[in-house]
Amino acid sequence: MYILCCASLSGGQGKTTACYFMARKLVNDGFRVLLIDGDPQANLTLYSGIELKPNDPTLLEVLKEVIRPEEAIYEISLFNGEIIPADNGLILAQDYLPSTGIPALVLRNLLTDDTAPAGVDVVIIDSPPQGSHLWSTCICAADGILIPAEAGSKGVNSVETTLTTLDTLKRRRKAFTGEVLGILPFRDKWIGNTQTDRSKKGTTAMKKIAEEEGFSLYNSILESEQYKKAIDAGKTLAEIGHADLETPFNQVAKDIKAKIN
Repeated sequence: MYILCCASLSGGQGKTTACYFMARKLVNDGFRVLLIDGDPQANLTLYSGIELKPNDPTLLEVLKEVIRPEEAIYEISLFNGEIIPADNGLILAQDYLPSTGIPALVLRNLLTDDTAPAGVDVVIIDSPPQGSHLWSTCICAADGILIPAEAGSKGVNSVETTLTTLDTLKRRRKAFTGEVLGILPFRDKWIGNTQTDRSKKGTTAMKKIAEEEGFSLYNSILESEQYKKAIDAGKTLAEIGHADLETPFNQVAKDIKAKIN
């Protein structure tokens, strides 16, 4: 089982979009994929078509070890995937995790000990958009980190802050043992065949960071309404006639498959 976490220490960077379309790609390629919604905003749960009722089990109950992970798994009828969902109650994890003594390792232990869900090939975690105990437990559960980041100065700053925090978790706290797969630029804007100055400056800065750190800069998620249209319709980008927009997700999926083969 390979565990990937999409992480950026800022909101609106494309984490949930990346999780959703990568999961669909890997499922279509025959892998059993488990999504974990680690964000109290619960957008990944919404995108997956899961409607929770009061007292339905979520990631919060898993983290509190009230139930095993497999008991909180819901089938995603839209594309034959699975998800451990979230709702806004997940914010309460912030109060619970410190009491465990090892908040950064709670989810990692649950996914790798005898509580691990059986038969899953890939776990994809959508992390919350800010540094917190919940963010750390999502990060430290992962074998690999993907950093989606808006193609602009805000995104570059998010990448730099995320990498600095990861370094702290890895070197000083010895909690993160994974690797960074790469950066995935988001909302890269082009007018015709010309990239806007803002996006060009952003992606150029991201390329420099990736080269210095020795990991990938993936093709961009372009600024387009087609991603939202596909999500709203419960379809892939190819199914709505925009297979060309799937390139970045195909690239990341290829790297993930290489890790588990």
